[in-house]
Amino acid sequence: MLTFTLYFFIAIIVIQLFYYLVVFAKFSFAKTQENTPKNIPISVIVCAKNEEENVIKYIPLLLEQNYPDFEIVLIDDASSDDTLEVFEEYEKQHSNIRLVKVKNNEAFWGNKKYALTLGIKAAKKDYLLFTDADCYPTSKDWITSMSAQFTKEETIVLGYGAYEKVANSFLNKIIRFETLLTALQYFSWAKMGKPYMGVGRNLAYKKDEFFKVNGFIDHIQIRSGDDDLFINQAANSDNIAISYSPESFTASTPKTTYKDWFIQKRRHVATAEFYKTFDKMQLGLFFSTQLLFILLPIALLLFQFQWILVLSLIGFRYLVTWIVIGFAAGKLKEKDVMYWYPIIEIILIFTQINVFVTNIFSKPAHWK
Repeated sequence: MLTFTLYFFIAIIVIQLFYYLVVFAKFSFAKTQENTPKNIPISVIVCAKNEEENVIKYIPLLLEQNYPDFEIVLIDDASSDDTLEVFEEYEKQHSNIRLVKVKNNEAFWGNKKYALTLGIKAAKKDYLLFTDADCYPTSKDWITSMSAQFTKEETIVLGYGAYEKVANSFLNKIIRFETLLTALQYFSWAKMGKPYMGVGRNLAYKKDEFFKVNGFIDHIQIRSGDDDLFINQAANSDNIAISYSPESFTASTPKTTYKDWFIQKRRHVATAEFYKTFDKMQLGLFFSTQLLFILLPIALLLFQFQWILVLSLIGFRYLVTWIVIGFAAGKLKEKDVMYWYPIIEIILIFTQINVFVTNIFSKPAHWK
């Protein structure tokens, strides 16, 4: 039995190494990205619901973008605070701001996809760049950097949506490491020609791509997934590109309590069950091998079975993953989280289990 467990453990490590050395290495060891400005007309789309404080802080940063031809489409999704009033003031003051007012609709109540659809239809430019109301670009060349990746064939661009660093917060390191690992996965699979998701905090596509798949209609009943479910359906090996130069990043304020972050994680994970079969399988296999990598050696070491070999395998796996994730962390300016990597990985694995189990018994809330 222990011999079988050892062989099974070796197989798990081989699968893990395939992910890191074959798939994830595609992004981790990619060359530095160059941004040749395209200066194509861009509509920046921001959908907000009860985001008064955030839009006051962040819309001015969008207006400061160093780009020759862009408009900002502000969508107020039936806010009950003063978000709409703030948007109206911006519209009066800036000619390149377009305001879309969404009223409560019984059929689509509280559905962000409905609000986004109205905003996309109102946009006057052919290329769309999305961010959230609680996000901001980290440079004045955000539009330039994201739009630079568009080509005639590549009409969907995945960007990186970071979270702000919070000093002396271990939870912040967990959140940022999880965000780094997620980006490593979706960037790498996109480079492999198998794109499966993107994040609405930083995402761009040509308007034609939206209408080719009839917008969000195939998953309109699922309130989350305006970003990842859309990419899962619309993106393919021919039309996908990624943007990872530091000028292309956005940043958001992270959750400050484990409870709030856990709720956010539940929403994100809940949409994954609607991915294509291959994407669900590869994500499931990756997580399963992560979990088994933690559990199997415990049994082997408890019985001191081939313990030198087991410890050597553990050390080799950590060396490889530390290098691969470390290079990705360097590209995405998240190097500091790597000091805590093994501990954070274990925490994330068991948090993921908790999320899966909790989601079985209750459905997470979506949007606002």
